[in-house]
Formats: sequence, C-alpha cells, structure tokens
Amino acid sequence: MKITKKDLEKGQIELNVILGVSEFTPYLEKGAKKISETAKIEGFRPGKAPLEVVKQQLGEMAVLEEAANIAIKKTIDQVLAENLDGKESVGQPQIEITKLAPGNDLEYKIITALSPEVTLGKYKDLGIKKAEIKIPAADIDKSLAELQELRASEVLSEKEAKTGDRLLVNVEMFLDKVPLEGGQTQDLSVIIGKNHFVPGFDEKLLGAKAEAVVNFDLDFPKEHHQKNIAGKKVTFKVKVKSVYERELPKIDDALATGFNFKDLNDLKKALEENIIADKERQQANRLEVEMIDKIIEASEFGEIPEVMINNETHFMIHEIEDDLKRQGGTLTDYLTHLGKNQEAFTLELVPSALKRIKASLIMKQVAKVEKIEISDSEISDKIAELKAQHPENADLKNMADDPSYRRYVGSVMQNGEVLKRLKEWNYASTGDQQKS
Repeated sequence: MKITKKDLEKGQIELNVILGVSEFTPYLEKGAKKISETAKIEGFRPGKAPLEVVKQQLGEMAVLEEAANIAIKKTIDQVLAENLDGKESVGQPQIEITKLAPGNDLEYKIITALSPEVTLGKYKDLGIKKAEIKIPAADIDKSLAELQELRASEVLSEKEAKTGDRLLVNVEMFLDKVPLEGGQTQDLSVIIGKNHFVPGFDEKLLGAKAEAVVNFDLDFPKEHHQKNIAGKKVTFKVKVKSVYERELPKIDDALATGFNFKDLNDLKKALEENIIADKERQQANRLEVEMIDKIIEASEFGEIPEVMINNETHFMIHEIEDDLKRQGGTLTDYLTHLGKNQEAFTLELVPSALKRIKASLIMKQVAKVEKIEISDSEISDKIAELKAQHPENADLKNMADDPSYRRYVGSVMQNGEVLKRLKEWNYASTGDQQKS
C-alpha cells in the first residue's frame, strides 16, 4: 500500500492511497460473495457463487465496486492512524475512488479535517477561589413565603378586588388598535401585588369585580423579551371572570407539619440546606467556567476546522430544541418569538461553539500531557454499571459492545478525571460556609 499526503487549507489533509493489484485481488472474492448474498444467481445458494460466475452474470464492474468498498472500509482506519502524525481526524472523512479498472491497482483519496494543535499555557496553580457561601435570613423568609402561598385558602368573592386577591381573567392585547398576534389569553390567573405578566398590570385590576371589563394602556419595558412590543404602548382589554379572596396560613409549626417536617425549625433547617446546595451548584459551575476560561486564554490553538464548528453549533441547536420540548415549546416558535431565522440564530451560536470546542481540546491535551488514561476494564465496568442502572434500556444493551460507544464512554470518563485533577491543581482552599 502506497500513500501520499498533501496539506489542504482550513485544517484539512488529503491522503492518496494505492492498493497494488496483489493487495486488491483478495477483495474481489469478498466483493463477489457480498453481492451474491442478495442477488439471485441460478444454481447457487446465497453467498456461494464463484467469482467468475458473479462477474459473468452481474458484470465485472459491479464486483470491482463492491470489492473497492470492502477494501476501503478495511484499510481506512490503518491509513488514518499511520499518516496523521499523531493528530486526530474529526468529522466524517470524504472518500473518493480515483482509479478502478480490471487488472489495475485500486486508488482512492481521503480528505479529512484534523483536530487543531494545542499548545497549553498555564493550567496549574491558577488560584481559583471559592467564595464563602452565606445564607441571608431574607432568603429563608422568601422560601417560607412561597410555601405559605402554596397553602393559601381561597373563597369566591363578589367584592372589589384588593391586594392579595386572585383573579381569573381573559386578556386581549392591541398594538395601535390592531389585535396583537398571540396576545389573547384565556383563564389567566393573576394575584394582585405579585407583579405578574408585565409591571403595572395587576395594579390596573384593583377595585374590579367579577364580570367587569377593564381597559387600560401599559408601556412595555424596552428590555422586554418580546421584541415586537418592547418599549411600546400596548392596549389591554381584560374581562374579569372571577375574584377569589385568599387567606395565607401562619408561618408556624402547623405549616411545617403540613409539609411533613417536625416543626418550623426543622423546616427552616431543610430550606437552609437546600439553598446552600443550590448556591454550591451555582458556584461550582461558575468556578469551572472561570478555570477553563483562564486555561483557554493562556493557550494557543491551531486553525479550527469548519466541520468542528458546524458539528458543535448543530449539537447546540439540538440541545436547545430538547429544552424547548421539555417546556412544551418548539424551535420554530422560539425563533419566531426572537424574530430570527435559523441561519442567523446559528451564526450567533458560533462564538459559544468555538469556546466549547476549545474547552474540549484543552481537556484532551491535558489528558495527553498528564498521561490520564482510562483502561478497557474501567470502561467495561462503567458500561456494566450503566446497564444495571437502566435494565429496561434495550438500546444500551445493544450498544454495550459497539467500539464507537465504548470510545464515547471512555472519553466522558477521561474528561471527568481531567476536570477532577484540574480542580485539585487550581482551586484554593475554601472558607467555612455559614449563615449570616
């Protein structure tokens, strides 16, 4: 097998491969066997027809093409492994057969993008500092008030609506006297004093009774998420369907026992622990971003291939789609809401995609430099653990022995170990957590 290399622009390389006649000939038998497994050849069972018979009945070029496909699949991994000078191929390689004829060498061309070179800057002793986590008493009071709201009792009222009452309303919105698209809402629940919907909306309903129709104008904030009405005056027509007087329970032991806690102190302790855990998660995410950003800033990167950027932006769009589906929305509606098409939205994701790519490259390079490796047995143990955790997942059982899935699991485990080491090397000692 002879191979010649040529560097291309945009981080790509071209490999021209020649399989001599003697190397290619064994694949002719394999090609004939593969074809005869599905093509009916009189007098022979599937896959048993001799090469010459298959060539005679189905054509020599059909055999050559199938043989070439088998030969390429068999040799491409070796070609890439031995000729990329230690770099990694990214994306799906482009493959083109450049010479295929009876009695001749097989020649084919591979064009593939290469993972860029990374020169690590400082990645140890960065002195990333954890902040002391303090829980203001107001945070616990806010959580108690939210629980208090959940246990509020309601009574249908014929009186004028006052602060604290809940109203069930139908809303129509108009912009320049024209009904606003998507501006009609049925059975909207509004608690006066909670500043729902848009600032000032609930105050306009003070004093209204059931069956009343209230008309008013509101100026939407300039930073409002709906760009078509941000900073504009919108007219509202609100039909009050019903008014409910609400009574909040006392914040005491009885409220706590209603949520299966021993007493109020026990409830406050649980709320404090939950708030601390949430703040710890937020801080952990912030510190990871800060650490990786510093390493990226100190490091140098070769040209990042376009295919890596495209793959990452597409992956990010799928993540956004999944999040929207979980919330009952769609990407189409989301883009319409933003007033953007998918092409413009994708372009906006490119800076974030580049940052994520660089973070991934950093993790791989640190693993390489520090010789952080995950053994086959560790990967097998992890897959066995996943299978035990999800016994109903048939796909997981089928993928367990797939080489690409094993590589994926190994990569995730390696990244986890690298991140653990980076934290050990870069996080300064923390202060004690305490409540203010």
